[in-house]
Amino acid sequence: MAGIVHGKSLMVTGAGGFIGSHLVERLVREGGLVTAFLHYNSRASMGNLVHLSPKVMQSIKVVHGDVQDYGSVLAAMDGCEVVFHLAALIGIPYSYAAPRSYVATNVGGTLNVLEAARSLGGVRVVHTSTSEVYGTALTVPIDEGHPLQAQSPYSASKMAADKLAESYHLSFGLPVVTVRPFNTYGPRQSGRAVIPTIIGQLLGGNGDVCLGSLAPMRDFNYVCDTVDAFVLAGISDDAIGRVVNAGSGKSISIGDLAYKIISLLGTGGKVVQGNDRRRPKGSEVMNLVCDNSLAADLLCWHPQTSLADGLQRTIRFFGDHPEALRNPMEYGV
Repeated sequence: MAGIVHGKSLMVTGAGGFIGSHLVERLVREGGLVTAFLHYNSRASMGNLVHLSPKVMQSIKVVHGDVQDYGSVLAAMDGCEVVFHLAALIGIPYSYAAPRSYVATNVGGTLNVLEAARSLGGVRVVHTSTSEVYGTALTVPIDEGHPLQAQSPYSASKMAADKLAESYHLSFGLPVVTVRPFNTYGPRQSGRAVIPTIIGQLLGGNGDVCLGSLAPMRDFNYVCDTVDAFVLAGISDDAIGRVVNAGSGKSISIGDLAYKIISLLGTGGKVVQGNDRRRPKGSEVMNLVCDNSLAADLLCWHPQTSLADGLQRTIRFFGDHPEALRNPMEYGV
């Protein structure tokens, strides 16, 4: 993949996020001219960009703004050839409490990115979806033709954003590719996600791991592999107008995942369920496993990292950065 975006002017929204920061790092390494669009706050927080080397940081242009503000999006995107749109509210539990904020950011923000891209003469947009839009699998593995089922306000907001992206391609000919990652994990992931939650409880010395439902099956894909899919989607003409899954093609239950991490850390302990951590009845997505054959065909993309190797790298990161983990004794959305 070396140098495939060399000299291209690129923008990443959500650049301070988990996947976004890894994508910025990769694009710089591939020779891209990168604008990192960060959510403005009064502290001028850089998010996960603080983990990038000084050399990488010197190579990027940082813009603080808000995808909900069309003017700031338009100004930041001016001169870009490709925008990787990752900015979103992602926490599923919080979407039950604050659904309007998910619509404002995930739907309204996506509309602003698409409209800016159209106004600037057809900037390519790599739009980020989520496997949550499929809901509980009706057929396994899940391909891109699987029906969409909104089992949370979060997934509903992402479905709406996906359809906006589709409409801008079909209505205006905008070159849009939608990447639909399954459960991405790795260094820098939010402490509220399930793998950092498990690691944090174990490193915190609590003994046992308290989670919500242990039965759901998930397809975990290491962040560097997910980033590979984004980069390839940014250059593949065959992918324009398409939705492309990015997942490992393998699944594991949340309970078995927790015991796997316990084994890797060698801490011992058992896994228990906490009712306050369960999703509402009817909202839990029970089975997600990716059919990644279209990504292989269109992007020549194949995940490279085993779950065991990816978990080891993730454990090392959080061991070195315990401040990135939540208090293991507390739970919040």
